[in-house]
Amino acid sequence: MKCNRRFLAFLVASALAVCISAEEVVPSAEVRPEFKPTTIKAPFLEQFTDDWTKRWSPSEATKETKDGGETFSYIGKWKVEEPNVFPGILGDKGLIVDSRAAHHAISASLNNSLDNTNKTLVVQYEVKLQNGLECGGAYMKLLTESEKGIHAEEFSDKTPYTIMFGPDKCGATNKVHFIFRHKNPKTGEYEEKHMNSAPSAKISKLSALYTLIVRPDNSFEIRINNESTKTGNLLKDFSPAVNPPREIDDPNDKKPDDWVDNPKISDPNARKPDDWDEDAPSEILDNEAKKPEGWLDDEPTTIPDPEAKKPEDWDDDEDGDWIAPSIPNPKCEEAPGCGEWKRPMKSNPNYKGKWYPPEIDNPAYKGPWAPRKIPNPDYFEDLHPSNFEKIAAIGFELWTMQNSILFDNIYIGHSEEDAKKFAEETWVVKYKIEKDAEDLASKPAPSEVSSKSFWDNPVEYLRSETDEFIDKALEDPIDAIKQKPEIAGLFGGAAVILFALLTILFNLITSAKRPSASHKKTDEPTPNDKGSDKSGSQDDGGDGDNEGENNAGGKKVTKRSGKKPPKDN
Repeated sequence: MKCNRRFLAFLVASALAVCISAEEVVPSAEVRPEFKPTTIKAPFLEQFTDDWTKRWSPSEATKETKDGGETFSYIGKWKVEEPNVFPGILGDKGLIVDSRAAHHAISASLNNSLDNTNKTLVVQYEVKLQNGLECGGAYMKLLTESEKGIHAEEFSDKTPYTIMFGPDKCGATNKVHFIFRHKNPKTGEYEEKHMNSAPSAKISKLSALYTLIVRPDNSFEIRINNESTKTGNLLKDFSPAVNPPREIDDPNDKKPDDWVDNPKISDPNARKPDDWDEDAPSEILDNEAKKPEGWLDDEPTTIPDPEAKKPEDWDDDEDGDWIAPSIPNPKCEEAPGCGEWKRPMKSNPNYKGKWYPPEIDNPAYKGPWAPRKIPNPDYFEDLHPSNFEKIAAIGFELWTMQNSILFDNIYIGHSEEDAKKFAEETWVVKYKIEKDAEDLASKPAPSEVSSKSFWDNPVEYLRSETDEFIDKALEDPIDAIKQKPEIAGLFGGAAVILFALLTILFNLITSAKRPSASHKKTDEPTPNDKGSDKSGSQDDGGDGDNEGENNAGGKKVTKRSGKKPPKDN
C-alpha cells in the first residue's frame, strides 16, 4: 500500500508539472487581448477578417522552367486562421502558406490605383515563420497597373510589378529584398534595380514587422521590428544604377601600335656575375647528419595484416594469388625509424637560381592606355525615381520548402504616422505576448536548473529537488534513491506519517460502529447453545470473550464467543 501511495504521488506531481509547463508556454486567455479591427484608413489595409475571400484570389496560372520545358502550376494552398505557435491577440487571424515545397500565388486588388508621384510610400506587413525558414521567400509584390487590368487567376512570376519587398532565405542567402522596376524613358523598357547590401531577415517563430519607407527626395529606409536597419538613396544605392553614365568609351577607338604601356624594362647594361652558378641545386645532402640510435634497418615499414583472412568467395584461378593487405609495422612506431636509413637533404648555401637582369624605368613609357570618351547616346536623367509606376494590386508569389508562413496587418499608404500607429495597435501588442511565451518555453526544466542552496529559497529548492526526484523515480526508483537520499527520506517519512494517521482514523471509525453484543439478544435458545444448561444458562449481553463463568447449577461452562464449539467425538 505504501508503494502504491508513492506511485500515486509521482503521477500527481508529474501531472501538475505538465499542467504548469503548458500554462507557461501558452498564455492564458485572460492575458491576451481580443482582436479589434483598426479604424486607420489607407489605400490598402488588410487584417484578414472573415470576409477576406472577397478581396483575395489564388492564382491558377502555370509556370515554365528556365529552358522552356516542363510547366507546372501554382498548386500551393492558402488559408486564414490564428497562429498555432506562440499565439498573440485572441481572434487575430493571418494569411497562411499551407503547403510545403510548392509554388504559391495569391493577390488582392486595390480599390483605386496608388499613385506615388511626389509622395511618401510606406509598405508594411508582418511575417511569422511558425515552422522556421530554411529555403523560401516571404516577400510581397506591388503589382503595376496595366491597361488590361490585374487578373488574379493569371498572376505569376511574369506579372509586372513595381516593387518587391520582404525577406528571402535559402542556404547561405538571407536578405530582405528591395527591388523596384524602372522604366527607361527613351526605350520604354523596364529594368530591375536591386538594393545593395541588403539587411538580413529575422528568422524566428515570432511575428516580425517589415517596413519600407520611400520619400519624395529619393531617400529610403528599411525598418525591421521598428528598428532602422538600412538607409540609402534610390540614385546611389542600387545596381544597376537608375541613370546611365553621361559618357562612355568610344567603341571605335583603338590603341596605337607604338603605344608603350610597360613602366619598367630590363637593364640592357647589366651583366651576370662571373661567380653566379645557375646550375647549383637548391638542396644538397646533409653530410653531418647521423643515423639515429635504435634505427631498425632490418624491419620493413609495412607488414602483412596478421588478422586479415582470405575471403571465402576468393577464387585463386580467377582472382590470382591472394595477398594480405599491408599495415604499418608496429615495431616502427616505438623506434626512430625502419628500413634503409638515407641521409637527409639540406638547403644549398651556394644556390642562387637563374640570373635575371634588374629592371629600370622605361624611357619610352607613355602610361596606361584608355579609349577616349564620347557622349552616351543612351543617356537619360531621371531625378525622381521615387515616382514609381502606379500600383494596382498586391500579391505573394512564392516558392518555399516550409509551410505555416503567416502574413498579417498589411499597410500600403503614404503616412509614416499612420503606419506607426497601426503597428502599435497590432504588432507591438502581439510581439510582447509572443516574446513572453517564448521566454517561458525556453526556461530550463527543473533538472537543468543549477543547484541552489536551501537557504536561498527553501520553497523553490524543495520544489525543484522533488520534481527531479519524481522524474528519476519514474524511470529508475533505486537510482533516484541513491542520488537523492534526502528527498527519498522525506517521501518515506511522509508515507509513514500518512500511514499512521490513516491507521488511527481507521480505528476510531471502526470502534465507533462496533455493536455491544456479538449476536442479537433473545430468550430463545439458539443452535450454538447445545451442551449448555437450557434452564439456567442465559446470555448476559457481554462481548462474548469472557470464559470460565459458573452457571446457575454451579457447573463451570464456556460461554460462546461467536464461534461454534467443536463436536464431541
